[in-house]
Amino acid sequence: MYKIIAVAALVMSAALASPNAAIAGTTPAPAGAHEYIGYPNDGQVVPANKPFKVWFGLRYMGVAPKGVKYPNTGHHHLLIDTDLPPMDQEIPSDRNHLHFGAGETETMIQLPPGKHTLQLLMGDDMHVPHNPPVYSKKITVIAR
Repeated sequence: MYKIIAVAALVMSAALASPNAAIAGTTPAPAGAHEYIGYPNDGQVVPANKPFKVWFGLRYMGVAPKGVKYPNTGHHHLLIDTDLPPMDQEIPSDRNHLHFGAGETETMIQLPPGKHTLQLLMGDDMHVPHNPPVYSKKITVIAR
């Protein structure tokens, strides 16, 4: 009995210690899939209170609209001034989690003055992150 408890404790501590061990959705992501923000660049100054373009980049995976279940596809979600949501649940839809369920690969957004973070997260046909999750590096922009 003690061996089972010890093994379970080791497994749990390894899962908690590894940042890539997050519980994810059930839709598989293709090997090597990579999402990135093509524009703006990290640290770039963008106009405050005026629309500017955000361009979504994706490699080794395709884009499909919400509700379309096709292998190796998903759609973009733009996270503004927030951290990644739970990877085993539907991505929230609010002012910090913008959904692009029609398959869009760019958008126009407007930010108030100050520092802001932007990050992309792919969702499957039901807005749940893939397994493993496919997301971009978080970038910072300065709205002036």
